Amino acid sequence: MSTQTVIPPSTVDEKKPGLVAIGAVVVIGIVLSIMDATIVNVATRTLGTELNASLAAVQWVLTGYLLAVAAVIPISGWAVERFGAKRVWIAALALFTAGSAASGLAWSVESLIVFRVLQGIGGGLLSPVGQAVLAKAAGPERMGRVMSMVGLPMFFGSVAGPIVGGLIVQTTSWRWIFFVNLPLGVLAMWLAHRLLPRETVARQGNKLDARGLALLSGGMAAFVYGLSEAGSTGGFGSAGALGGVITGAVLIVAYVVHARIRRGRALIELSLFAHRGFTTATITNFVVAVALFGMLILLPLYWQVVRGATPLETGLLMVPQALGAAAAMPLAGRFTDRLGSGFVVPVGVALALAGTAVFTQVGADTPYWVLAGALFLVGLGLGGTIMPSMAAAYASMPQSLMPKVTGALNAIQRLGSSLGTAAMAIALQRGIAADLPSLGGGAALGPMPTEAREALAPALADVFGTTFWLALALAACALVPALLLPRRRAEQKGK
Repeated sequence: MSTQTVIPPSTVDEKKPGLVAIGAVVVIGIVLSIMDATIVNVATRTLGTELNASLAAVQWVLTGYLLAVAAVIPISGWAVERFGAKRVWIAALALFTAGSAASGLAWSVESLIVFRVLQGIGGGLLSPVGQAVLAKAAGPERMGRVMSMVGLPMFFGSVAGPIVGGLIVQTTSWRWIFFVNLPLGVLAMWLAHRLLPRETVARQGNKLDARGLALLSGGMAAFVYGLSEAGSTGGFGSAGALGGVITGAVLIVAYVVHARIRRGRALIELSLFAHRGFTTATITNFVVAVALFGMLILLPLYWQVVRGATPLETGLLMVPQALGAAAAMPLAGRFTDRLGSGFVVPVGVALALAGTAVFTQVGADTPYWVLAGALFLVGLGLGGTIMPSMAAAYASMPQSLMPKVTGALNAIQRLGSSLGTAAMAIALQRGIAADLPSLGGGAALGPMPTEAREALAPALADVFGTTFWLALALAACALVPALLLPRRRAEQKGK
């Protein structure tokens, strides 16, 4: 058993406008970054046509953003300690907004990829830095409710992205999928300058762990790239997929060795895992991220491939999940603060399992109200799982480690989401190749004539149902660490 530092109660009164204002500023930035990660997905065909580029080249518009996000997350903790959260937050917003403006003005697919990387550098800092700001402002006694403020935009941003992107692509130029970020980005910077608390002391002597940055950021980027390639090609047979995963794994292991040598001076400290609340919460968050993001790739594909929905219709059909999360998060936050995450998270996992189980029985003509109800259950479960488990990680740690905690949590969650996306994509494509060999693994996921799609819909629905069993099994794995989370606030504080 490790000795855990008790965090003194926050001096911020939740009834005063200070915490609400800080939360509003953070939410705007996180909504921007999450929406931008999904809004471009519906415009890939349009970008290829307008920029006279191949689909493989356009895919790097998406991949470049994701790799930049993965690479920059590990540096977030050091940057906050070195320059202060307010400065880093405003700088990240400025980079993201500038990248958005440049992307909208791109003249070729190559220039667009470069500008998307700039966007990703800013966007990758927004979530961990925003969480650090809120964690410091709230204190452990209200961590559950404050984390729910961050969780809501995660779900609504992922749902709103395809809807907004579909509307823009159908009604105006593709350039507006980037220009739409400009007014919100400028507003968020102005609000951050006015409302975020000033930090009088910054650790000016805190040197960057350059070797650790090269190992961890490089490892994460390579690993995410390999998983992305594996998901798009249906396995690890390609040199890019296998080489990326192996290179990433080797670099991450090398970072672990490096961090053990440097101990307290490493980019992300391994000593964080000596705290029970942090370790169990991190494992829970990782497993849930694997299952969640796996579901997020399966559900839109089911709507489009089996049911023939347009991108805009697909976004609207995903709304019940966001509504479920919105209904659960405020309650989950309050119960987490009162009873501990060990009570809330297992219930959330059970609800998510119940909703996912319905999709294992999905068919080509399953009533929409049944699927909407199941998706609402999944949303309830996710709303009671991800943020309460993150709250447990924060509540067990001293405030001085908050920047490193946010960097570690977001890095691990990014790896989990990439692993889940790749696992589901591989399982789905291999299932299609096995049951419908005439189509090949990925042909059925592309555009298809209506008559052909309707003829193949029952067989394709069976493949989706089988793949949802994998999502169910992965989500069930989260029950084990969830049951080990602290059940009382006293446990979360290490008493």
